[in-house]
Amino acid sequence: MRATVIHGPSDIRIEEVPEPVVQRPTDAVVRVVNACICGSDLWAYRGVAARQAGQRIGHEFIGVVESVGSEVRDFRPGDFVVAPFVWSDGTCDFCRGGLQTSCPHGGFWGEIGSDGGQGEAVRVPYADGTLVALPKETMGEEKLLPAMLALSDVMSTGHHAAVSADVRPGDTVAVVGDGAVGLCGVLAARRLGADRIIAFGRHEARTAIARTFGATDVIAERGEAAVAELKELTGGQGAHAVLEAVGTEEAMRTAISIARDGGAVGYVGVPHGGSAGVDIGQMFGRNVSLRGGVAPARAYIPELLKDVLSGALDPGPVFDRTTDLAGVPEGYRAMESRSALKVRIIP
Repeated sequence: MRATVIHGPSDIRIEEVPEPVVQRPTDAVVRVVNACICGSDLWAYRGVAARQAGQRIGHEFIGVVESVGSEVRDFRPGDFVVAPFVWSDGTCDFCRGGLQTSCPHGGFWGEIGSDGGQGEAVRVPYADGTLVALPKETMGEEKLLPAMLALSDVMSTGHHAAVSADVRPGDTVAVVGDGAVGLCGVLAARRLGADRIIAFGRHEARTAIARTFGATDVIAERGEAAVAELKELTGGQGAHAVLEAVGTEEAMRTAISIARDGGAVGYVGVPHGGSAGVDIGQMFGRNVSLRGGVAPARAYIPELLKDVLSGALDPGPVFDRTTDLAGVPEGYRAMESRSALKVRIIP
């Protein structure tokens, strides 16, 4: 079968790899219907995150169960499923507590020795603890597929930022980052009842989506100018909740600075550049809280899926380009140049 592999910075290839098979009784093999390229994949593409030459890549996919191990109880061949970006056993203390990303038996798609999501099929460890069933009748509904695919990572991650920042009805929320996660953070804040949502971004196509998703204001400035503009918009107080969806020092510094006294920052941007953006003194003096990390998508997907199926939630517009596997290398180039927001893959 064909799958996406990375051989070095800016070197993404589509290659023939062995077909996945059930290796353990708890495994399932899923034939991919949709996958996508994530903004976090770009760190490897840029050479910032280390990868071995020939390593698989991609961690977001929906598909159809093709085969299952003898101990898989919840799924059968033909079932339509979404896979969160981390697999987990579903039985440990962390999984039972809703923090599947800390499962001691868990892992990330594309790790050495595992399949990546950007391919024709994937072996899924701990299928019962990892996969979430999708209604079979939605398999052919093109309008729903992008929204359900977004649940595998970006929508769940945006929701995690909002939950971590304790977004409440009536709040003023600021979202730092205009990538797919930041835009989904706007959606999540609106879903949780935020009264005002201030999105940071200067790319017009992305800020247009932000407004469609519920942003009431847009700030195109960066650094101190951005902080000053948000303070002006909020009467000098700042935002009750700030969602940080970038992962850089500048973004974190901005996020902490624009939170109002007693407010909170929910951070989900994959950290790059160390922790210099975290000013503990400022946080202490102003009672600003900081929470976040790797989103436990498996815990969030069931509740978010209900809203997707009802039509109350649609993160699908974050996908602004669709390609087959052959077009994946160009998809990476497009996202790196910011000419594409998020690329959906139909193998």
